Amino acid sequence: MGGLRLHAVHQRGHGPRPLPLLVTHGWPGSFLEMTKILPLLADPGTHGGDPRDAFDVVVPSLPGYGFSDRPTGRGMSSERVADLWAGLMTALGYDRFGAQGGDWGAAVSTWLALRHPERVLGLHLNYIPGSFQPPLGPGQPEPSEAEQAFLAERSRWWREEGGYAHAQATRPQTLAVGLHDSPAALLAWIVDKFRAWSDCGGDVERRFTRDELLANVTLYWVTETIHSSMRLYFESQRALLQFEPGRRVPVPCGVARFPLEAPSPPREWVARVYDVRRWTEMPRGGHFASMEEPELLAEDVRAFFRPLREGD
Repeated sequence: MGGLRLHAVHQRGHGPRPLPLLVTHGWPGSFLEMTKILPLLADPGTHGGDPRDAFDVVVPSLPGYGFSDRPTGRGMSSERVADLWAGLMTALGYDRFGAQGGDWGAAVSTWLALRHPERVLGLHLNYIPGSFQPPLGPGQPEPSEAEQAFLAERSRWWREEGGYAHAQATRPQTLAVGLHDSPAALLAWIVDKFRAWSDCGGDVERRFTRDELLANVTLYWVTETIHSSMRLYFESQRALLQFEPGRRVPVPCGVARFPLEAPSPPREWVARVYDVRRWTEMPRGGHFASMEEPELLAEDVRAFFRPLREGD
């Protein structure tokens, strides 16, 4: 796997082997997002949970992020990352596993469920991929009021907040020149998203410590990966999650919907394609759920996979 690094925590002790869980981060995050939630998932008994809910947790860095190799040539889309992850889990000795993710991790996990459904026991998401589009039109249910409100909100959000994604999907190398040259510019570009997308009320340090923010930005800086990380936006334009009539994600799905995650679709929009078995409206939290509300997210992940473990 070249420079791919694995950050895993394993539950120790007697009893059945913990369920493997592949957790994928997004942009502008990194594997560092999972520092708080890892022990809650890998060793729940030590943190007030049921030891039987333990996972073997695998948190790889996305290609081109942090210490992972930088893709060359064609680059890596979220679809190609899913195939890479399937090979990774085979190399680690896991035939079947759960998948969890937010941001790009949600897209990669969805592609895993689409391309390798026989291996993915369940799919848990705390974000619905931005390119996700279920079939609409003749033969499909008319959008509900909640879905119409979501579509209007999505249009507004992309108009007012989506400039970063358009730039990264169309001119990643041009943008990266300035960000690579200036640590202040890189800090501003990344921390702006932690402030805008989190449940912080405009005060980013209410949710994240300076050490957490600086560690994440420094990871991009010292590894010189801002361009290769943004390239994922460019490459994934060729592999959008848009569904034709009759095509569904054939894996049980759980969704944790955090109130400050935007744009965030209602359940009926997601259920047009996903097999939604669990839907949780969270009381607080935003885009960086593993850092903002690790206890809430960990408990929802455990609860979703509990019946799936029993039936596997």
